[in-house]
Amino acid sequence: MPVTTLFRNAAVLDAERGELDGDRSVLVVGDRIAEVGAANEVRPPSPDRVVDLRGRTLMPGLVDAHVHVYVQSMDLSQVESWLPSYLVPKAAKALGEMLRRGFTTVRDVGGADFALAQSIEEGLVAGPRLIHGGPALSQTGGHGDFRSRGDFGTHGCLRCPTIFRLADGTDEVRRVVRDVLRGGAHHIKLMLSGGVLSPTDSITSVQYTAEEIAVAVREAGAAGKYVTGHTFLAGAINSALRQGVRCVEHGNFIDDTSVELFIEHDAFLVPTLTIVRAIQELGPAMGLSGEVLAKSAEVFDAGMTALERAHRGGVNLVYGTDLLGDLQTRQLEELTLRAEVQPPADLIRSATTTPARLLGMAGEIGVVAPGAYADLLVVDGDPLAGISVLTAPERHLNLVMKAGTVYYDTM
Repeated sequence: MPVTTLFRNAAVLDAERGELDGDRSVLVVGDRIAEVGAANEVRPPSPDRVVDLRGRTLMPGLVDAHVHVYVQSMDLSQVESWLPSYLVPKAAKALGEMLRRGFTTVRDVGGADFALAQSIEEGLVAGPRLIHGGPALSQTGGHGDFRSRGDFGTHGCLRCPTIFRLADGTDEVRRVVRDVLRGGAHHIKLMLSGGVLSPTDSITSVQYTAEEIAVAVREAGAAGKYVTGHTFLAGAINSALRQGVRCVEHGNFIDDTSVELFIEHDAFLVPTLTIVRAIQELGPAMGLSGEVLAKSAEVFDAGMTALERAHRGGVNLVYGTDLLGDLQTRQLEELTLRAEVQPPADLIRSATTTPARLLGMAGEIGVVAPGAYADLLVVDGDPLAGISVLTAPERHLNLVMKAGTVYYDTM
Protein backbone atom coordinates (compact mmCIF):
# COMPACT_ATOMS: atom_id res chain seq x y z
CA MET A 1 0.00 0.00 0.00
CA PRO A 2 1.27 3.51 -0.77
CA VAL A 3 2.26 5.68 2.18
CA THR A 4 -0.24 8.45 3.00
CA THR A 5 0.63 11.79 4.59
CA LEU A 6 -1.91 14.39 5.70
CA PHE A 7 -0.82 18.01 6.10
CA ARG A 8 -3.26 19.96 8.29
CA ASN A 9 -3.68 23.67 9.14
CA ALA A 10 -1.61 24.73 6.15
CA ALA A 11 -1.46 28.03 4.31
CA VAL A 12 -1.21 26.65 0.77
CA LEU A 13 0.64 28.84 -1.71
CA ASP A 14 -0.99 29.00 -5.12
CA ALA A 15 2.01 29.97 -7.25
CA GLU A 16 0.05 30.82 -10.39
CA ARG A 17 -2.35 33.18 -8.60
CA GLY A 18 0.32 34.44 -6.23
CA GLU A 19 -1.93 33.99 -3.20
CA LEU A 20 -2.08 32.01 0.04
CA ASP A 21 -5.13 29.90 0.88
CA GLY A 22 -5.37 29.51 4.65
CA ASP A 23 -6.53 26.64 6.84
CA ARG A 24 -6.15 23.94 4.17
CA SER A 25 -5.48 20.23 4.31
CA VAL A 26 -3.41 18.37 1.73
CA LEU A 27 -3.42 14.58 1.37
CA VAL A 28 -0.45 12.83 -0.23
CA VAL A 29 -0.84 9.24 -1.39
CA GLY A 30 2.31 7.61 -2.70
CA ASP A 31 4.16 10.05 -4.93
CA ARG A 32 1.16 12.25 -5.79
CA ILE A 33 -1.15 14.77 -4.17
CA ALA A 34 -4.56 13.17 -3.81
CA GLU A 35 -6.68 15.92 -2.25
CA VAL A 36 -6.49 19.63 -1.40
CA GLY A 37 -9.28 21.33 0.49
CA ALA A 38 -10.68 22.65 3.73
CA ALA A 39 -10.08 20.63 6.88
CA ASN A 40 -13.62 19.23 6.94
CA GLU A 41 -13.33 18.20 3.26
CA VAL A 42 -10.12 16.14 3.50
CA ARG A 43 -10.58 13.33 6.01
CA PRO A 44 -8.75 10.13 5.07
CA PRO A 45 -9.61 7.18 7.33
CA SER A 46 -6.12 6.43 8.69
CA PRO A 47 -3.16 8.28 7.19
CA ASP A 48 0.30 6.96 7.99
CA ARG A 49 1.39 10.39 9.16
CA VAL A 50 -0.40 13.60 10.12
CA VAL A 51 1.64 16.81 10.05
CA ASP A 52 0.10 19.84 11.75
CA LEU A 53 1.63 22.90 10.08
CA ARG A 54 0.04 25.35 12.53
CA GLY A 55 -0.39 27.96 9.81
CA ARG A 56 2.99 27.52 8.16
CA THR A 57 3.21 27.83 4.38
CA LEU A 58 2.95 24.71 2.25
CA MET A 59 4.23 25.45 -1.23
CA PRO A 60 5.43 23.61 -4.34
CA GLY A 61 9.08 22.61 -4.61
CA LEU A 62 11.31 24.96 -6.57
CA VAL A 63 12.73 24.45 -10.06
CA ASP A 64 16.21 25.56 -11.18
CA ALA A 65 16.16 25.35 -14.96
CA HIS A 66 19.85 26.03 -15.59
CA VAL A 67 22.27 23.80 -13.71
CA HIS A 68 25.43 21.87 -14.61
CA VAL A 69 25.67 19.03 -12.12
CA TYR A 70 28.80 17.52 -13.71
CA VAL A 71 30.67 20.83 -13.77
CA GLN A 72 32.06 20.52 -10.26
CA SER A 73 34.95 22.91 -10.88
CA MET A 74 35.35 26.28 -12.56
CA ASP A 75 38.24 24.70 -14.47
CA LEU A 76 36.59 22.81 -17.33
CA SER A 77 39.81 21.11 -18.38
CA GLN A 78 40.13 19.75 -14.84
CA VAL A 79 36.59 18.36 -14.94
CA GLU A 80 37.32 16.55 -18.20
CA SER A 81 40.35 14.89 -16.58
CA TRP A 82 38.32 13.39 -13.71
CA LEU A 83 37.27 9.77 -13.92
CA PRO A 84 33.52 9.09 -13.56
CA SER A 85 34.22 7.25 -10.30
CA TYR A 86 35.26 10.61 -8.83
CA LEU A 87 33.00 13.03 -10.69
CA VAL A 88 29.70 11.22 -10.13
CA PRO A 89 29.96 11.20 -6.30
CA LYS A 90 30.76 14.93 -6.40
CA ALA A 91 27.70 15.51 -8.56
CA ALA A 92 25.57 13.39 -6.23
CA LYS A 93 26.66 15.48 -3.25
CA ALA A 94 25.79 18.70 -5.10
CA LEU A 95 22.36 17.31 -6.02
CA GLY A 96 21.63 16.45 -2.39
CA GLU A 97 22.50 20.01 -1.36
CA MET A 98 20.16 21.40 -4.05
CA LEU A 99 17.32 19.31 -2.62
CA ARG A 100 18.10 20.60 0.86
CA ARG A 101 17.66 24.17 -0.45
CA GLY A 102 14.16 23.34 -1.67
CA PHE A 103 14.80 22.50 -5.34
CA THR A 104 12.80 19.38 -6.19
CA THR A 105 13.36 19.59 -9.98
CA VAL A 106 16.39 20.81 -11.91
CA ARG A 107 17.09 21.05 -15.62
CA ASP A 108 20.68 20.35 -16.62
CA VAL A 109 21.70 22.19 -19.79
CA GLY A 110 25.11 20.71 -20.41
CA GLY A 111 26.42 17.35 -19.29
CA ALA A 112 23.98 15.35 -17.18
CA ASP A 113 22.82 12.06 -18.65
CA PHE A 114 20.18 9.35 -18.40
CA ALA A 115 22.30 7.27 -16.00
CA LEU A 116 22.44 9.97 -13.33
CA ALA A 117 18.71 10.66 -13.77
CA GLN A 118 18.00 6.95 -13.45
CA SER A 119 20.09 6.78 -10.26
CA ILE A 120 17.90 9.50 -8.75
CA GLU A 121 14.67 7.82 -9.88
CA GLU A 122 15.77 4.50 -8.32
CA GLY A 123 16.74 6.15 -5.03
CA LEU A 124 20.46 5.47 -5.40
CA VAL A 125 21.14 9.22 -5.30
CA ALA A 126 19.12 11.67 -3.19
CA GLY A 127 18.50 14.67 -5.38
CA PRO A 128 15.97 16.71 -7.32
CA ARG A 129 14.16 15.26 -10.32
CA LEU A 130 16.76 15.62 -13.09
CA ILE A 131 15.65 16.84 -16.51
CA HIS A 132 18.74 16.42 -18.67
CA GLY A 133 19.79 17.43 -22.17
CA GLY A 134 23.05 15.53 -22.46
CA PRO A 135 26.03 17.43 -23.87
CA ALA A 136 25.48 20.85 -25.42
CA LEU A 137 26.41 21.36 -29.08
CA SER A 138 29.09 23.87 -30.01
CA GLN A 139 30.75 24.84 -33.24
CA THR A 140 34.53 24.54 -33.42
CA GLY A 141 35.98 27.54 -31.62
CA GLY A 142 32.62 28.25 -29.98
CA HIS A 143 31.53 28.52 -26.38
CA GLY A 144 31.71 24.75 -25.90
CA ASP A 145 35.24 24.41 -27.31
CA PHE A 146 37.49 24.72 -24.28
CA ARG A 147 40.71 23.71 -25.97
CA SER A 148 43.51 26.23 -25.59
CA ARG A 149 44.66 28.12 -28.66
CA GLY A 150 47.60 25.79 -29.10
CA ASP A 151 45.60 22.57 -28.73
CA PHE A 152 44.56 21.10 -32.07
CA GLY A 153 43.83 17.59 -30.81
CA THR A 154 40.53 15.91 -30.16
CA HIS A 155 39.64 14.53 -26.78
CA GLY A 156 37.08 12.02 -25.73
CA CYS A 157 36.28 9.15 -23.41
CA LEU A 158 33.58 6.74 -24.50
CA ARG A 159 32.19 6.27 -20.99
CA CYS A 160 33.05 9.64 -19.43
CA PRO A 161 30.45 12.34 -18.82
CA THR A 162 30.69 14.80 -21.71
CA ILE A 163 29.68 18.41 -21.22
CA PHE A 164 30.01 19.57 -24.85
CA ARG A 165 30.16 18.04 -28.30
CA LEU A 166 31.53 19.82 -31.34
CA ALA A 167 29.40 19.79 -34.49
CA ASP A 168 29.97 21.87 -37.65
CA GLY A 169 27.69 22.11 -40.68
CA THR A 170 24.12 20.93 -41.13
CA ASP A 171 24.95 17.25 -41.71
CA GLU A 172 27.09 16.99 -38.59
CA VAL A 173 24.61 18.96 -36.49
CA ARG A 174 21.85 16.61 -37.64
CA ARG A 175 23.90 13.51 -36.74
CA VAL A 176 24.98 14.79 -33.31
CA VAL A 177 21.47 15.99 -32.41
CA ARG A 178 20.10 12.57 -33.27
CA ASP A 179 22.81 10.91 -31.20
CA VAL A 180 22.15 13.13 -28.17
CA LEU A 181 18.42 12.40 -28.46
CA ARG A 182 19.25 8.70 -28.67
CA GLY A 183 20.80 9.09 -25.22
CA GLY A 184 17.45 10.16 -23.78
CA ALA A 185 17.87 13.95 -23.79
CA HIS A 186 14.80 15.98 -22.88
CA HIS A 187 16.02 18.92 -24.99
CA ILE A 188 18.89 20.02 -27.23
CA LYS A 189 21.14 22.92 -26.30
CA LEU A 190 23.04 24.96 -28.88
CA MET A 191 25.83 27.42 -28.15
CA LEU A 192 24.66 30.37 -30.27
CA SER A 193 27.23 32.99 -29.26
CA GLY A 194 30.38 33.46 -27.20
CA GLY A 195 30.61 33.11 -23.45
CA VAL A 196 32.35 34.42 -20.36
CA LEU A 197 34.52 31.38 -19.56
CA SER A 198 35.34 30.00 -23.02
CA PRO A 199 38.98 30.77 -23.91
CA THR A 200 38.96 31.48 -27.64
CA ASP A 201 35.78 33.42 -28.42
CA SER A 202 34.34 36.81 -27.54
CA ILE A 203 30.91 37.60 -26.13
CA THR A 204 30.02 39.30 -29.41
CA SER A 205 30.82 36.33 -31.64
CA VAL A 206 27.72 34.89 -33.32
CA GLN A 207 27.82 31.11 -33.59
CA TYR A 208 25.87 28.61 -35.70
CA THR A 209 24.16 29.60 -38.90
CA ALA A 210 20.42 29.87 -39.39
CA GLU A 211 20.59 26.64 -41.43
CA GLU A 212 22.37 24.74 -38.65
CA ILE A 213 19.88 26.02 -36.06
CA ALA A 214 16.94 25.08 -38.27
CA VAL A 215 18.25 21.52 -38.65
CA ALA A 216 18.57 21.14 -34.87
CA VAL A 217 15.05 22.52 -34.33
CA ARG A 218 13.66 20.19 -37.00
CA GLU A 219 15.33 17.09 -35.55
CA ALA A 220 14.37 17.92 -31.96
CA GLY A 221 10.79 18.66 -32.99
CA ALA A 222 10.53 15.38 -34.85
CA ALA A 223 11.36 13.64 -31.57
CA GLY A 224 8.88 15.74 -29.58
CA LYS A 225 11.67 17.78 -27.97
CA TYR A 226 12.75 21.42 -28.14
CA VAL A 227 15.93 23.45 -28.59
CA THR A 228 17.33 25.91 -26.08
CA GLY A 229 20.19 28.25 -26.90
CA HIS A 230 23.02 29.89 -24.99
CA THR A 231 23.41 33.47 -26.13
CA PHE A 232 23.72 37.00 -24.82
CA LEU A 233 23.24 38.87 -28.11
CA ALA A 234 19.98 40.35 -29.34
CA GLY A 235 20.76 39.53 -32.97
CA ALA A 236 21.50 35.88 -32.21
CA ILE A 237 18.46 35.66 -29.94
CA ASN A 238 16.11 37.12 -32.50
CA SER A 239 17.40 34.87 -35.27
CA ALA A 240 17.10 31.80 -33.03
CA LEU A 241 13.53 32.61 -32.02
CA ARG A 242 12.56 33.03 -35.68
CA GLN A 243 14.09 29.59 -36.38
CA GLY A 244 11.91 27.99 -33.70
CA VAL A 245 14.25 27.86 -30.71
CA ARG A 246 11.95 27.43 -27.71
CA CYS A 247 14.12 28.82 -24.92
CA VAL A 248 17.05 31.22 -24.50
CA GLU A 249 19.65 30.96 -21.74
CA HIS A 250 21.08 34.26 -20.39
CA GLY A 251 19.82 36.84 -22.94
CA ASN A 252 21.67 39.74 -21.33
CA PHE A 253 21.51 42.00 -24.39
CA ILE A 254 17.90 41.49 -25.51
CA ASP A 255 16.20 44.39 -27.25
CA ASP A 256 12.58 45.38 -27.81
CA THR A 257 12.38 43.16 -30.89
CA SER A 258 13.52 40.23 -28.75
CA VAL A 259 10.68 40.85 -26.32
CA GLU A 260 8.18 40.95 -29.18
CA LEU A 261 9.51 37.65 -30.56
CA PHE A 262 9.40 35.96 -27.15
CA ILE A 263 5.75 36.94 -26.86
CA GLU A 264 4.91 35.99 -30.45
CA HIS A 265 6.41 32.51 -30.13
CA ASP A 266 5.46 31.94 -26.46
CA ALA A 267 9.17 31.27 -25.86
CA PHE A 268 11.03 31.25 -22.55
CA LEU A 269 13.96 33.25 -21.19
CA VAL A 270 16.25 31.95 -18.43
CA PRO A 271 18.34 34.85 -17.08
CA THR A 272 21.36 33.79 -15.00
CA LEU A 273 22.67 36.68 -12.92
CA THR A 274 24.21 34.95 -9.91
CA ILE A 275 27.07 33.28 -11.77
CA VAL A 276 28.22 36.58 -13.25
CA ARG A 277 28.06 38.37 -9.88
CA ALA A 278 29.99 35.49 -8.27
CA ILE A 279 32.71 35.66 -10.93
CA GLN A 280 33.05 39.39 -10.33
CA GLU A 281 33.35 38.94 -6.57
CA LEU A 282 35.49 35.81 -6.38
CA GLY A 283 37.19 35.64 -9.77
CA PRO A 284 40.48 37.33 -8.80
CA ALA A 285 40.98 35.00 -5.83
CA MET A 286 40.15 32.02 -8.05
CA GLY A 287 42.82 33.03 -10.53
CA LEU A 288 40.45 33.82 -13.39
CA SER A 289 41.99 35.83 -16.20
CA GLY A 290 41.50 39.56 -16.69
CA GLU A 291 39.70 38.77 -19.93
CA VAL A 292 37.13 36.62 -18.12
CA LEU A 293 36.62 39.30 -15.44
CA ALA A 294 36.12 41.96 -18.10
CA LYS A 295 33.53 39.80 -19.86
CA SER A 296 31.64 39.21 -16.61
CA ALA A 297 31.52 42.92 -15.79
CA GLU A 298 30.13 43.68 -19.22
CA VAL A 299 27.30 41.19 -19.08
CA PHE A 300 26.14 41.72 -15.47
CA ASP A 301 24.84 45.28 -15.77
CA ALA A 302 23.28 44.41 -19.12
CA GLY A 303 21.63 41.37 -17.51
CA MET A 304 19.81 43.45 -14.91
CA THR A 305 18.55 45.78 -17.64
CA ALA A 306 17.45 42.79 -19.73
CA LEU A 307 15.58 41.29 -16.78
CA GLU A 308 13.67 44.53 -16.27
CA ARG A 309 12.86 44.79 -20.00
CA ALA A 310 11.66 41.17 -20.17
CA HIS A 311 9.62 41.45 -16.97
CA ARG A 312 7.96 44.65 -18.11
CA GLY A 313 7.22 43.12 -21.52
CA GLY A 314 5.55 39.98 -20.13
CA VAL A 315 8.16 37.44 -21.29
CA ASN A 316 7.98 33.91 -19.84
CA LEU A 317 10.78 34.21 -17.25
CA VAL A 318 12.27 31.05 -15.76
CA TYR A 319 14.54 30.67 -12.74
CA GLY A 320 18.08 29.51 -13.50
CA THR A 321 21.50 29.94 -11.89
CA ASP A 322 24.26 28.43 -14.11
CA LEU A 323 26.53 28.03 -11.08
CA LEU A 324 29.64 25.87 -11.34
CA GLY A 325 31.72 24.00 -8.78
CA ASP A 326 31.83 25.47 -5.29
CA LEU A 327 29.72 28.42 -6.45
CA GLN A 328 26.65 26.16 -6.46
CA THR A 329 26.15 26.97 -2.78
CA ARG A 330 24.89 30.39 -3.96
CA GLN A 331 21.90 28.85 -5.74
CA LEU A 332 19.27 30.87 -3.86
CA GLU A 333 21.04 34.21 -4.36
CA GLU A 334 19.42 34.47 -7.79
CA LEU A 335 16.19 35.24 -5.93
CA THR A 336 17.85 38.14 -4.12
CA LEU A 337 19.24 39.64 -7.32
CA ARG A 338 16.00 39.30 -9.26
CA ALA A 339 14.03 40.77 -6.36
CA GLU A 340 15.49 44.14 -7.36
CA VAL A 341 13.22 43.92 -10.41
CA GLN A 342 10.49 41.34 -9.77
CA PRO A 343 7.98 41.16 -6.91
CA PRO A 344 7.91 37.93 -4.87
CA ALA A 345 4.84 36.45 -6.60
CA ASP A 346 6.49 36.75 -10.01
CA LEU A 347 9.74 35.34 -8.70
CA ILE A 348 7.99 32.32 -7.22
CA ARG A 349 6.08 31.80 -10.46
CA SER A 350 9.38 31.79 -12.36
CA ALA A 351 10.59 28.93 -10.17
CA THR A 352 7.38 26.87 -10.22
CA THR A 353 4.60 27.07 -12.79
CA THR A 354 6.49 28.77 -15.63
CA PRO A 355 9.33 26.21 -15.77
CA ALA A 356 6.70 23.49 -15.47
CA ARG A 357 5.28 24.69 -18.81
CA LEU A 358 8.75 24.86 -20.35
CA LEU A 359 9.49 21.28 -19.28
CA GLY A 360 6.13 19.98 -20.50
CA MET A 361 5.12 19.17 -16.91
CA ALA A 362 2.35 21.70 -16.29
CA GLY A 363 0.03 20.39 -13.61
CA GLU A 364 2.62 17.84 -12.48
CA ILE A 365 5.21 20.08 -10.81
CA GLY A 366 5.12 23.64 -9.51
CA VAL A 367 1.62 23.34 -8.05
CA VAL A 368 -0.12 22.08 -4.92
CA ALA A 369 -3.05 20.40 -6.64
CA PRO A 370 -4.63 16.95 -6.98
CA GLY A 371 -2.73 14.78 -9.46
CA ALA A 372 0.54 16.70 -9.18
CA TYR A 373 3.71 15.14 -7.86
CA ALA A 374 3.99 15.59 -4.12
CA ASP A 375 6.93 18.00 -4.39
CA LEU A 376 6.27 20.11 -1.31
CA LEU A 377 8.08 22.55 0.97
CA VAL A 378 7.00 23.59 4.45
CA VAL A 379 8.19 27.14 5.09
CA ASP A 380 7.99 29.12 8.32
CA GLY A 381 6.87 32.48 6.95
CA ASP A 382 5.14 34.00 3.95
CA PRO A 383 7.35 34.09 0.81
CA LEU A 384 4.83 36.39 -0.88
CA ALA A 385 5.47 39.02 1.76
CA GLY A 386 9.26 38.74 1.47
CA ILE A 387 11.37 36.49 -0.76
CA SER A 388 14.06 36.32 1.95
CA VAL A 389 11.94 33.59 3.54
CA LEU A 390 13.18 31.31 0.73
CA THR A 391 16.79 32.50 0.65
CA ALA A 392 17.58 31.34 4.20
CA PRO A 393 16.52 27.67 4.31
CA GLU A 394 18.56 27.07 7.46
CA ARG A 395 16.09 29.35 9.29
CA HIS A 396 12.81 29.00 7.42
CA LEU A 397 12.68 25.67 5.56
CA ASN A 398 11.14 23.01 7.80
CA LEU A 399 10.42 20.14 5.43
CA VAL A 400 11.32 19.02 1.91
CA MET A 401 9.24 16.33 0.20
CA LYS A 402 9.88 15.11 -3.34
CA ALA A 403 7.44 12.72 -5.00
CA GLY A 404 5.98 11.79 -1.62
CA THR A 405 9.31 11.02 0.07
CA VAL A 406 10.54 13.29 2.86
CA TYR A 407 14.23 14.17 2.51
CA TYR A 408 14.52 16.84 5.18
CA ASP A 409 12.30 17.34 8.22
CA THR A 410 12.42 19.46 11.37
CA MET A 411 8.69 19.35 12.08
